[in-house]
Amino acid sequence: MSSSDAPASTTKLAGAPPPVLPPSPVETMKAERARSQGIFDLRRMQFAMGNGEQEIILKEKFMMELERDPLFKVDDIHDLTKDQIRERTMAKFSSLIHWIVNERVDVFQKRLNVISLLDPGFYTRYGVHMGLFLGAIRSGATPNQMSYWMDKGALSLQGLIGCFAMTEMRGGSNVAGLETTATFDEKSDEFVIHTPRVEATKWWIGGAAHSATHAAVFAQLIVKGKYHGVKTFMVPLRNPKTYQLLPGIAIGKKFGRDGIDNGWIQFTNVRIPREYMLMKHTQVTRNGEVRDPPLAQLTYGALLGGRCSMVADSAEVAKKALTIAIRYAAVRRQFKSGDAELETVLLDYPTHQRRLLPLLAQAVAMGFTSYQVTAMYEAMTAQLEHFGADSDEAETKAVLDNLKETHATSAALKACCTWAALETIEKCRASLGGMGYSAYSALPSMYADQAVQATWEGDNTILMLQSGRSLVSSYGDALKGIRLPGGSAYLNGLPGVLTTSCPSDDATLRLDTLEQAWDCVSANVVRQAFEKYQEALKVQKLTREEALEACSQERFVAAKVHTAGYLYRMFHDAVIELSKTEPASNGVVKTLDDICRLYGCWAIEENAAYFLKYKFFSPKQMDIITAEVTRLCAELRTCAVLLTDSFDFSDHIINSPFGCYDGNVYERYFARVKASNPHNPVAPYFERVIKPLIEREPLELVDDVDQIDLDGEIAEIQAEREQNEQERVAAKKAKRASKAIEKPESYPQQAYYQGPPGGGGDKGPQMYQNGAPGMQQGYYPPPQQGQYQGPYQGQQPRLPLLSSHTFQTTTTIMT
Repeated sequence: MSSSDAPASTTKLAGAPPPVLPPSPVETMKAERARSQGIFDLRRMQFAMGNGEQEIILKEKFMMELERDPLFKVDDIHDLTKDQIRERTMAKFSSLIHWIVNERVDVFQKRLNVISLLDPGFYTRYGVHMGLFLGAIRSGATPNQMSYWMDKGALSLQGLIGCFAMTEMRGGSNVAGLETTATFDEKSDEFVIHTPRVEATKWWIGGAAHSATHAAVFAQLIVKGKYHGVKTFMVPLRNPKTYQLLPGIAIGKKFGRDGIDNGWIQFTNVRIPREYMLMKHTQVTRNGEVRDPPLAQLTYGALLGGRCSMVADSAEVAKKALTIAIRYAAVRRQFKSGDAELETVLLDYPTHQRRLLPLLAQAVAMGFTSYQVTAMYEAMTAQLEHFGADSDEAETKAVLDNLKETHATSAALKACCTWAALETIEKCRASLGGMGYSAYSALPSMYADQAVQATWEGDNTILMLQSGRSLVSSYGDALKGIRLPGGSAYLNGLPGVLTTSCPSDDATLRLDTLEQAWDCVSANVVRQAFEKYQEALKVQKLTREEALEACSQERFVAAKVHTAGYLYRMFHDAVIELSKTEPASNGVVKTLDDICRLYGCWAIEENAAYFLKYKFFSPKQMDIITAEVTRLCAELRTCAVLLTDSFDFSDHIINSPFGCYDGNVYERYFARVKASNPHNPVAPYFERVIKPLIEREPLELVDDVDQIDLDGEIAEIQAEREQNEQERVAAKKAKRASKAIEKPESYPQQAYYQGPPGGGGDKGPQMYQNGAPGMQQGYYPPPQQGQYQGPYQGQQPRLPLLSSHTFQTTTTIMT
């Protein structure tokens, strides 16, 4: 057997040692977890991260049930067509019927929260019915109306599937500006629902294209020619038996998340009973009397629930993306550091730690904040349910204050957290290198699903401006001595809070110092927005709305900085609360303290200009902040994988071979690709595309090629080249001969050219400067008299082209 036939494993390159194989990814992951043992109690950390032991037990129960349910198979989701995904989405509805009927609403909502991580498309489609359609009924219906719609199947999905028709083609964020009309016909005791023009078409309506039988339609109430604002109306769309559209309903297909059959709806004088207007807040009597609620703002309180849930969803999505990126970075090796024998694990590179671990701290901060904002929303909802016409002034003020706080806080948090989650997914995808482009990494689809969160439930920029508007108002209240609650309570410290600064370099990194820093900077950016607003009002004499627009950039910045500080405060408060119940020995509070400090310092670093501008930190102290971020990243690197374990996601929920618990990334990835893409050696389009391409007959285009007479032309070209060469040699000889002839005094340094044999008569000396006007380049001018006799009879004699340096002085040509 020749050496070339030897097995590859025995072949050695001369002079080069055999490569050292690193431990397998599975072995690397085991060593990673072994190294982090004892840093903190994993189970206690899961309880802390997951808002309590009972919440974690429920979550794990739901994950197990979903993994065993064949309808929630997701490992092939990346290879399904849009129609297959939508069919599977609707099939999943049936698997939840049992839980809808038998679980408490709050428990079932937690089940849906887990489903949202596994299949966001289904979660959204089901959430349109359960969260928005049913939510509209719960928040807007009277008790009798509530019973009616429950009996119709709104909860059990028997005979009815709902959608939420608020957004219109021209816009949706400005609810008060919606154009669809609901005109009361007093004679028939009916409302007439109508789309007055194309721009008023209901747009992006999830479930409308194929599945919804009814819609909760937001429309302008018109009674006796007078507009009474936007109200909610229950409008049948399809016959639930045949699914044919009802008269006056036009529906078309739209696009969006693949699992959601988005569509558009137009109404043409569609009549519904008066009882189909939800009348918990505003009532219309049989004779057309409109009775408005004492507080119109109460109508929109229920809409805040979606924003609050998106804060929690963004935290969980960010944690899922980070679990994939960090676990992969813990087993992926790339290049050697120094004299190391093995390539370095990605997570050991400081730049990679800086790339991911501050995002982990941010996700944890968002998680703890989501528990607080959810509790705030639930308290507000309870207040609204008990609020009535008999409520006293104190209760009314409490409800309004709570509603205002919840609105402003949820608006900015929804915007900042959905943006942060989207950025986290993208950075995690990029951290996987080429693997991040694979659909099987799950990160590209996560990004696509998360991107829409920045628009629906309120465009993020608009929500930031709304929050900034509330902050400007709060600043004015604080100046009047009104005590502010909740997230804007730092304004109660005016004016002293504006000029505080870090007490010393040694105090820079204390958690309470970081909170003071956020209070100071937040108060200053809000002050700047308020003063710009006041200037527009008093100096520029603008209207209130114009003045608010004039300070829109300052309002946006105020909301951004305020929200970053709010996230830090909520995280810090949570750590303080946990320290009251968690023993120091289990390492949970110590680790969370480090994560909280990392988030606070990193967020300050990201907004360094404001902290320097308002002089809370000196440049030296900012350097201390930056160094601390780097140090904390290195410290938390030792337990980074253990922290992803504390997020408590099963492999089924992660649905990415790169984020699997055991670290066996390459074998799982290859198995997934192989199973989802069975190889067919012959492409299905071979006969249609490939075969005609490679077996096509050559195109005959040479029938008249003889007309070119290329061989004769080649011979002429060659003869011309030979003639030019002969003339060049002759000219060279003539030049040498001219140097030996005595030159006349009147023509110093002149060259005499003896014309070719048979040339014309003597014309005497003719003076030509090289390149003079009238000379054709490379040709001698024809004789003035007589006919040239020679090989170029009747033509201009062709002479060799003289270069620009042949004659440096005036040359006389003699003929």
